[in-house]
This record gives sequence, C-alpha cells and structure tokens, in this order.
Amino acid sequence: MFSYRRTPELPTPEQALKGRPTPQFDLPSRHTVLGNPLAGPYPAHLEVADFGLGCFWGAERIFWQTPGVWTTLVGYQGGSTQNPSYEEVCSGGTGHTEVVRVVFDPAVLPYESLLKVFWESHDPTQGFRQGNDVGTQYRSAAYTHSPAHQAVAEASRDAYQQELTASRYGAITTAVLPAADRPFWPAEPYHQQYLDKNPAGYCGIGGTGVSCPIGVAKPPSTDA
Repeated sequence: MFSYRRTPELPTPEQALKGRPTPQFDLPSRHTVLGNPLAGPYPAHLEVADFGLGCFWGAERIFWQTPGVWTTLVGYQGGSTQNPSYEEVCSGGTGHTEVVRVVFDPAVLPYESLLKVFWESHDPTQGFRQGNDVGTQYRSAAYTHSPAHQAVAEASRDAYQQELTASRYGAITTAVLPAADRPFWPAEPYHQQYLDKNPAGYCGIGGTGVSCPIGVAKPPSTDA
C-alpha cells in the first residue's frame, strides 16, 4: 500500500475522475480462505456490511478470521467515480475510501458483534488517515444495508465515543451512512485476500486498545 503525502481533501462529484461504465477485470470466483463465492447474490439467510478502517489488506484479514463471516471482498466506496482503479483511488481524485464487504450469518455473528470488531480494530478518530497511511482513501466508514443496521451502527458509534472520550481520544470521524446511495466497486483481483497470498505483506491496521461496549453479552443473572 502507499499514500500520497499531501493535504487530503475530498473532491466534489464535479471534480471527481469520470471513471468508466464497465469494470476492467473479472473477480475471482471464490474466497481463497473461506472457499465461498466472492460476488452475490448471497444465500438469503446472510447479511452484508461494508467497513472502511484503513488499508483494506489487513482489514479484510481481521474479518475473514471472525467466526460467522461467510465471505469477504475488498473494494472502494463512498466516492463519485464509476469502476475506479486502485491508482485513481490513491490519487485522491475519486472520493472513495478502501472498504471491506463482509457477508455474515447473523445467527452466528450478530451485527452488533461485527461492529465491535470494526470499532476495536482501528482508530476512528484520525480523519483522513490510519496510522502512517495518509489520504482520503484511508478514512473510517460504516456503510449500512438496512434501517435497522443504520440505527445500531449509530448507537454503537455514540457508545464508543463515550469510551474513547474517557480514554482521552478525540471525536469519532467515521461516516455512518446507508450503502444504497454509495455503490461498492470491487477492487482488482490481486487485492482480494492479499494477506493470504502474501502472508508477510504490509498491514497498517491497529486499534486504540479501548473496548467497545456494543456487542458484549450480558453476564447471566446470579439471582436465586
């Protein structure tokens, strides 16, 4: 991964690169670790969530290692350019952030618990950067696929903000927005499950060490 060392600034839709009407590649058919299809349609009992938390190489590995996740794929979201390339996204000219699409079984992994993984795996207070990675493509985002997910994501953000404030962190900068108006564009095949193919590859993901209270099961009652 790389970033351009300049002051990050999101382009307006009018300023954004135009992109192209069709993708320039075909996605691999299956996940190299989980073995399930990358592209939908997915089985009806599964749900989808999209998360941006910095470099998507390391972020994707965190999610595919989480029990209850059925498949993952990386891509670009939140910008204006159609079918952007990695180089275009890294230029800052598309407005996209790097994201991981997480397809999960809510009977095994409730969305609240998935959000806990998301919040604790990065620092959501850093704006257009994550650690040493600087650029609009590294901003934090949670793109939701239902009104119920939107409400839970907003509640988790507010609850985590209280914990971060108590630990002397600043304001959360994460965009928590519906995915419906923010198309997901899959990244190039070599980015998919990158750290499975390159185990010693770069991973710039790191959390704050502050626990998120959302998704933690309540202890059983001790009342007689």
